[in-house]
Amino acid sequence: MKYIVTINGKKFEVEVERVSNGNGQLEASTASKKVSSDEISKVVTGGIKVSAPMPGKILSVNVQEGKKVKKGDVLFILEAMKMENEIMAPEDGTVEKVLVSKGAQVASGDILAILK
Repeated sequence: MKYIVTINGKKFEVEVERVSNGNGQLEASTASKKVSSDEISKVVTGGIKVSAPMPGKILSVNVQEGKKVKKGDVLFILEAMKMENEIMAPEDGTVEKVLVSKGAQVASGDILAILK
């Protein structure tokens, strides 16, 4: 199911899907920013994916496309379970694509950025 959600005056397209966790319980999986599969395919080829380690809300985006980063630089702050988590660069590189924005809700494993 797709919804349009307004957060702080900004509209986000959200897709919610029902999935079973294997114990007969249902969980919701969401994606807040829709990026075409063609766009991701172009960027991901040969790039380093920076993914969300857990579901949460992006509190800050500390990088822009084209910026050089070093291993350990904080790229994003992700709020999960009322805790702020730093998402760091896994290695040195240049930010090729930022796929989320501040305020976006992300699921575990969502690609946040691509480094090259």
